[in-house]
Amino acid sequence: MMPPLLLSCRLSWTRLVLFLAISPSIFHLCNSHYGDPRAEAKRRQLREEVRGMFYHAYNNYMMYAFPHDELKPLTKTFTDSLSELGNLKLERLPQNYNGSALTLIESLSSLVILGDNTEFERAVIWLSKNLSFDVDARINLFECNIRVLGGLVSAHILATDSANRLVQGSYQNQLLILAKDLGERFLPAFETPTGLPYAWINLKYGVLVNETTETSTSGCGTLILEMGALSRLTGDPRFESAAIGALRKLWSMRSSLNLLGTTLNVETGEWIEYSSGIGAGVDSFYEYLVKAHILFGKEEYWRMFQSAYVGVQKYFRHGPWYHEADMRTGEATYWQLTSLQAFWPGLQVLVGDVDAANSSHREFVRVWEKYGVLPERYLLDHQIVHPTEKYYPLRPELAESTFYLYQATKDPWYIEVGESIVKSLNRHTKVRGGFASVRDVTTMQLEDHQHSFFLAETCKYLYLLFDDTFWVEHNYVFTTEGHPLPVLREWHDRLPEAYILSNWTFIKDDRQASKASSMSLQLCPATILSAWRQAPRIESACHIPDSRMDHRCLTDEDCGVDSTSCRRRSCSTSGYCGSWLFL
Repeated sequence: MMPPLLLSCRLSWTRLVLFLAISPSIFHLCNSHYGDPRAEAKRRQLREEVRGMFYHAYNNYMMYAFPHDELKPLTKTFTDSLSELGNLKLERLPQNYNGSALTLIESLSSLVILGDNTEFERAVIWLSKNLSFDVDARINLFECNIRVLGGLVSAHILATDSANRLVQGSYQNQLLILAKDLGERFLPAFETPTGLPYAWINLKYGVLVNETTETSTSGCGTLILEMGALSRLTGDPRFESAAIGALRKLWSMRSSLNLLGTTLNVETGEWIEYSSGIGAGVDSFYEYLVKAHILFGKEEYWRMFQSAYVGVQKYFRHGPWYHEADMRTGEATYWQLTSLQAFWPGLQVLVGDVDAANSSHREFVRVWEKYGVLPERYLLDHQIVHPTEKYYPLRPELAESTFYLYQATKDPWYIEVGESIVKSLNRHTKVRGGFASVRDVTTMQLEDHQHSFFLAETCKYLYLLFDDTFWVEHNYVFTTEGHPLPVLREWHDRLPEAYILSNWTFIKDDRQASKASSMSLQLCPATILSAWRQAPRIESACHIPDSRMDHRCLTDEDCGVDSTSCRRRSCSTSGYCGSWLFL
């Protein structure tokens, strides 16, 4: 069940040029960094620092905000923010809503990963007795799904697995019962002509009169993990069916370039905003295609992702950066980095493009070091912070990608990055009442808000970076909110003949290319499985093999997409496929 770790790679530039010219896959020479007692002592020290960060945030929440949704650490008060998430104009706020213990729900899986079974049991018992969704509150479907439904489903699984974390008999599936109740309250949102869900729904009364029909790509495409898992756990197919129906409709709306816009109308199925990228409004759509394939074993998800990924690499990528572009033409629209894009390197690690992941990750680290934290929006063409989006709300994405890259390479540099993140958070955001968001990264002025994802994700990924015991002993997929879901045999509808259940590698046969995650093989990305000619090739997500095994060609159409650069290969005058234009 353990996903083996990718070894770190060393490859000279000369070898890269020679192999890139004639072969769609490159053999990397690999070595690892293990057994250094000083390095392990450093990781243990940093692990304990992160543990302290988590409990400083958690204990202050429990003291000053619980059972309300989130903590206001500067004033040591609370906010009932579930109805405010995604509600930028703060419209239609409920009058008598008193919170749903949002931060406690978000903390459940983190408590397990930190090994605190006592507090986990106490939290589960309280939620079992006190939590109710029969409240007159209009909530954002996307946010409630990833935070509340995902938190409950994941915690139920952790409460019922073989670890015996709870006192025998104290748990009778109460969290799953709550999750199903919440899922049923989601279903009216999908009752549209297109099957695309409304962005907003009232937990008590369903879709309100004159509800907005505008939603985002993420809002429609980031439901399948949580709702699919709920269906598998309850045996009720309605939740997964609704989520996959929305995902298929969304995919059918892509442009001829395999790009999707940012916002759309759920009743007409028409795009509202054509500019798109890998940041806010779209980001987790790509993430859930890959992770749904891992979790449920459907090739359909992988085919969607590969097409979408090639489009991203072709039209959004500019060196290590990813700008935004018009989904119809591929022309660049906005040259800007958004902090949410920092998840992308972690996703690239999952699909095997570690070189590309490392390249982008280093640029995010550079911006982090420039300001001390990562600004919400950074103008690439001017190399300055966006004038109106200077904030940093304790986001986890850079820590997440750092964790994945360390798992893939074991390069100690990523531990140094993690240490830098820990120091920055403690220096700039820690206050007596918890951890506060940064209102302006240029002045480090703070904002009175500790988001629940700080405990669900930021602290969790930093802890796992320094202590991966929970990760390596199991095979989990983390949702976009950092909640672990196990990869289980019975969750795979129909497995290919040679599906390897200990990871998600799919080997068709020795003569055909295979898909492999760099997290599931002790290999460098885009390499051959061994030095022997008969071994199957490993392809990264964007890789399309040349039409002939000997790489001969008559036209460019006979050539595929290179696995390391994701660039289209071309046919030379001598009749061989290669990356000739980029040498």
